[in-house]
Amino acid sequence: MKLNTSNDALPAVAASPAPAGPDNRRRKLLGTGAAAGIMSLVDPLVRAGAWAAGSDAPEKTDVKIGFIPLTDCASVVMAAALGLDKKHGVKITPVKEASWPGVRDKLVNGELDLAHVLYGLLYGVQLGVAGPRKDMAVLMSLSNNGQAITISNKLKEKGARDGASLAKLMQSEKGDYTFAQTFPTGTHAMWLYYWLAAYGVHPMRDAKVITVPPPQMVANMRVGNMDGFCVGEPWNARAIMDKIGYTATTTQAIWTDHPEKVLGTTAEFVQRYPNTARAVTAAVLEAGKFIDASAANRRKTAETIAAKSYVNTALDVILDRMLGRYADGLGKTWDDAHAMTFFNDGAANFPYLSDGMWFLTQQKRWGLLKSHPDYLATARQVNRIDIYRQAASAAGVPLPASEMRSSKLIDGVVWDGKNPAAYADGFKIHAS
Repeated sequence: MKLNTSNDALPAVAASPAPAGPDNRRRKLLGTGAAAGIMSLVDPLVRAGAWAAGSDAPEKTDVKIGFIPLTDCASVVMAAALGLDKKHGVKITPVKEASWPGVRDKLVNGELDLAHVLYGLLYGVQLGVAGPRKDMAVLMSLSNNGQAITISNKLKEKGARDGASLAKLMQSEKGDYTFAQTFPTGTHAMWLYYWLAAYGVHPMRDAKVITVPPPQMVANMRVGNMDGFCVGEPWNARAIMDKIGYTATTTQAIWTDHPEKVLGTTAEFVQRYPNTARAVTAAVLEAGKFIDASAANRRKTAETIAAKSYVNTALDVILDRMLGRYADGLGKTWDDAHAMTFFNDGAANFPYLSDGMWFLTQQKRWGLLKSHPDYLATARQVNRIDIYRQAASAAGVPLPASEMRSSKLIDGVVWDGKNPAAYADGFKIHAS
């Protein structure tokens, strides 16, 4: 990911972003909506357009958005910090939460209006395998890439350096190996399981998997509670700085430009407050555009979210990986072309149906779902592309050519959403 590294003053929020990355990161996008500069001249509360009942005025103007202290909460935080929420007629109050189950419970019972939340968590709630079943809604993807799997220095000393050597160690030296993820149906569980299985390790039979909240990962590894974990930043970088672990892989190496956190809520909230859902999505979209516009904007964002009220860690723990500058704790450093992205000309934000379906295939693969769901129908119900299209128009963000996309993962298997049941059943390593 190439970023503008000049020392010029920060651009105005409404300015068009600089190129976000090399050509191979671009997707063919179709422009829609009015230019952001023109739209900003019009009061969002009176802007022409029939979003609902002939008016686009938000029905609820004060909204609470839950978040976990992770780098990828940035666009939610910056939407409020930059005043982009007010531009769209709402006031966003970011609410810090301690764990993903806490976010789930508060979304379901209405204590939170929306949340920065794991993609797979919402789908788990939708299908009733991640707590009480409730109809949920994905309004947009907040980010792509930028998670990692950290392995303890104890295993490093035994020769584990990557997936292949870890698998070799686990095969030759039998024992109790414990790995942590952040929520059973969430993204980190799926990245961890997929990566282990790609190297012949069965995550359910060859290891013990536990659930640990993101901010507690480093402390738990320090006292020996796990041999490895998958989590979002900055906690992988923190483990390296604290000299307790190293980065065995980034998640973008497992699936380039993979979906990660989403802006989520309940279907009930969208039904009651469709204009509010659209306005919040538009504000967060513009925040993602701002973050990706330049290295200076990313630094400003890192400075903001490092504060105690948000991620609560030192700036240098967040900044390097946010800029795509990686060190793995084994002596290797590199500039990652597929580091965490918050916008990428809108490609990082569109709620692709195939993305939602992928999480369902993995939940079926690992026995969380006992039978095949209607993959496409579920994704169409959860991923509110109608709301996203309205928000993209309001924010001047282009739309992709298709609601589906195709990707090749680390094991060489292509996912395109065309035959999800066969895909889910096609893996050599699975729960049963």
